[in-house]
Amino acid sequence: MNIESNKLVVDHILVRFGELSTKGKNKNDFIKRLFQNIKNALRSFDKLTYEKSYDRIYILLNGTDPDEVKPYLEKVFGISSFSYAIKVNSELDEIVEMAKQVAILSNAKTFKVDTKRHFKPFPYISDEINRAVATEILKNTEMKVDVHDPEFRVRIEVRQFDTYIMSNKIKGAGGYPVGVGGKAMVMLSGGIDSPVAAYLMMKRGITVECIHYASPPYTSANARKKVLDLASIVSQYQGHIRVHIVPFTDIQLAIYKNCDESYAITLMRRMMYRLAEKLSERQNCKAIVNGESIGQVASQTLDSMGVINEVVKMPVIRPCVTLDKLEIIDLANKIETYETSILPYEDCCTIFTPKNPVTKPTLKKCEKLESRFDFEPLLEEALNQIEVVDVYPAKEIEEDLF
Repeated sequence: MNIESNKLVVDHILVRFGELSTKGKNKNDFIKRLFQNIKNALRSFDKLTYEKSYDRIYILLNGTDPDEVKPYLEKVFGISSFSYAIKVNSELDEIVEMAKQVAILSNAKTFKVDTKRHFKPFPYISDEINRAVATEILKNTEMKVDVHDPEFRVRIEVRQFDTYIMSNKIKGAGGYPVGVGGKAMVMLSGGIDSPVAAYLMMKRGITVECIHYASPPYTSANARKKVLDLASIVSQYQGHIRVHIVPFTDIQLAIYKNCDESYAITLMRRMMYRLAEKLSERQNCKAIVNGESIGQVASQTLDSMGVINEVVKMPVIRPCVTLDKLEIIDLANKIETYETSILPYEDCCTIFTPKNPVTKPTLKKCEKLESRFDFEPLLEEALNQIEVVDVYPAKEIEEDLF
């Protein structure tokens, strides 16, 4: 291993799987998907090469700075943790020497050696390797052993031909690789909750597309841009998100013209669900997703949810359903959508909010009000006028009409 200017050159990143180890017969498919997702996330780094085994993925850096790779890798779901690593031959003297050098450069006062012997025929057991490395570190430094709370851990993974010397673990995003669980349609507003819902679905291995309801001229170009910016931020965890922008103005005006104001939000949500289901079927999505949380607003009581949900047969998933607002805000800050979500540009729900929305709507009343106007042609017209925007992380948005 090269040593330049008294600094070891990290040549690998070793990636560990999370929940994938529990997936039995599906594990190989999950690993293949994770392997491809990692390559996609790091596609801008043209020097990297990759290898995978049954329990690890190895990224060969070929001179690339690992600190530049790190923030991209942290957003790939399915990774439990990863470590910067130096590869040596699986010879005890080489392992001991490199581990000593890694420990010296840590400048730590206390250490612990953790060895995993993946190649069981290796002539030394893990405890013997730990002792050999620790002895060499103690002889050549002023560091002390602390097995309970060490300042620095020397991690060693012994394979048949190569051994990897690592420092402390870097936490990964966890969850399942995006794409292993099918695809869902997220009802993306400009609020705090729905981007969090999209993130939580991706963490469970679901690829997402988004539907957004726009009401020009009542909603502005800034509101539209806000939604696309939110999609761009969340797309970091998937690589790309397709946003379907549905013109909703005529539907909303018809509701307010023909129905009781107190039921307006309930009927709007029923229309949104109908549109989402029709679009989901077109896009081969298996579920509808939104950011609803029980009791947060009038349309999110159990009575309201039941009446609204009645118009679709497709599963409706609510990842935020039991979270309170502060918990959702914490997640929004974590994924960096919060500051964009609170920009003061109103969406179609907020601009038409009635003064006294019903919290316990009845199905009979909803159906009676909807019978006052022929909404099916309005839904079909809205679907025919959908605008599709393909959104990418930290890139200029590319637009194309559907």
